[in-house]
Amino acid sequence: MTSVPKPKILVVDDTTANLVAMRRLLRTIEADIVEANNGELALRACIDEEFALVLLDINMPGMDGFEVATLLQEEASTRDMPIIFLTAAYGDDVSRLKGYGAGAVDFITKPVEPAILLSKVRVFMELYQRRLELQVALDSLAERNVELQAAQQALQHQAHHDGLTGLPNRSLFRDRLDQALSMAARHQSSFAVLYVDIDGFKPVNDRLGHDAGDRVLKEIARRLSAQMRDSDTVARLGGDEFAIIANDVGQPDELLTLGRKLCARLSEDYGLAVPAGEPPLILGASIGIAVYPRHGLDAETLLHAADATMYEAKHGGKAHALMAASPT
Repeated sequence: MTSVPKPKILVVDDTTANLVAMRRLLRTIEADIVEANNGELALRACIDEEFALVLLDINMPGMDGFEVATLLQEEASTRDMPIIFLTAAYGDDVSRLKGYGAGAVDFITKPVEPAILLSKVRVFMELYQRRLELQVALDSLAERNVELQAAQQALQHQAHHDGLTGLPNRSLFRDRLDQALSMAARHQSSFAVLYVDIDGFKPVNDRLGHDAGDRVLKEIARRLSAQMRDSDTVARLGGDEFAIIANDVGQPDELLTLGRKLCARLSEDYGLAVPAGEPPLILGASIGIAVYPRHGLDAETLLHAADATMYEAKHGGKAHALMAASPT
């Protein structure tokens, strides 16, 4: 926790002897003593520093204590500084009301009685210390709340995103699919689900190890995301299976063009170095496409249509995209 700074007391008096006497009197107080011998210096000090208490002489040449207190009260940064007036005069009720109206919290009559002054000063030091401790505690609590919120957001992100690629996982994909279904039904629009299975991925793990396989999966995620719009969803369902929700889709021919474009992009070289004499590793993708509402009105029907079509593409020669057949 942040340490509480040492409080400061401003003593304002135009008489040097009085300043010296106050300095000696306040030496038992755990505070830094700052002195000013006129109103202008007092105002400047209050603007530059924060004081736990201002001991302010009223009767000074030029700007008197009432004027100083009034100006301090008018400034937001100094309005809450407590002021005790030190005075050999102005002991009547009218003068006291004027002082309180200017922002004073108390009056002490000169010559100062040490016990009374020290008692009152200690009260304000304790109040200031408690306020600072409370502020430090509140600041610390705010920092912890920020850290807690960041941790909660990180946990929530981890719960809904694939740890390797950073893409939405199966759970978030299903949530996005439900949202797409609701939106499409409400606006009588359409969207497509694309199931993507990577051809030739298993040999990467078997021959080059899982680190190489992980690098390939990250690159696949990057290539898929780069081809889709921000409004679409690209997800990793697990292993080498990916899925896409393409919102506001066009005609079937346009979707097939998109599927073929994705297949071509995923078939490009991954820079996999194989040992000399071994056959190269060739990767590609088989993609099945299903469209709402043409191929289904609910999540399960659409997913089944896209999945079945993806397997049809894979068994039909791999590395190409197919549109689901229209239901009979």
